[in-house]
Amino acid sequence: MSLKPAFPAPDHDHGRCTAEAIHHAEQVCANRAQRFTPIRRQVLQALLSSHRPLGAYEVIEELARSMPRPAPITVYRALEFLMANGLVHRIESRNAYLACAHDHDAAAMVAFLICERCGTVGEIPAAPVAQSLSVAARASGFAPKLSVVEITGTCFHCQKAA
Repeated sequence: MSLKPAFPAPDHDHGRCTAEAIHHAEQVCANRAQRFTPIRRQVLQALLSSHRPLGAYEVIEELARSMPRPAPITVYRALEFLMANGLVHRIESRNAYLACAHDHDAAAMVAFLICERCGTVGEIPAAPVAQSLSVAARASGFAPKLSVVEITGTCFHCQKAA
C-alpha cells in the first residue's frame, strides 16, 4: 500500500485527487480483466465528489444532477463491484460508502478514522490490529470472517482550525 496522508489538506487539488483515483480504478480493472463500465465509473465519481462517505441514496442524488436518476439496484450492483475490487469501502456505522484510491485488495485490513467535526474519513493500514483481534477471537472459540475498525475523533485539520 502506498503511503498517502490519512486526511487530505482542505485546500488540496481535488480535481487531481479525483483524476488519480479514476486512473487507479482503470488500472485495477484492466489488471484484473474487469469491465469499468460507465455506471461503475459514475458511481465512483459520485463517491469521489468529497472525502466523506455517502449512502447509496446520496450516490443516486449525486448522479441525478448530471444524468437520469439510476435505479437503486443499479447503484448497489456498481457499489458491490467497486467494493469487490478494493475501490470502495463500506463504513458500517454510517451505512455509507467511501471511495478508496489506495493500492490494496478488498480483503486488506484498514481502519477508518472518522472525523466527528467535518465528516471526512481517513484510512490507515490496520493489519497488526486485525491480527491481534483475530487471535483474541480465535482464543475464545470464535471464528472471525471480517473485522472492520472504525475510530471516531477529530482530524488534524479540524484540530488545527479549533
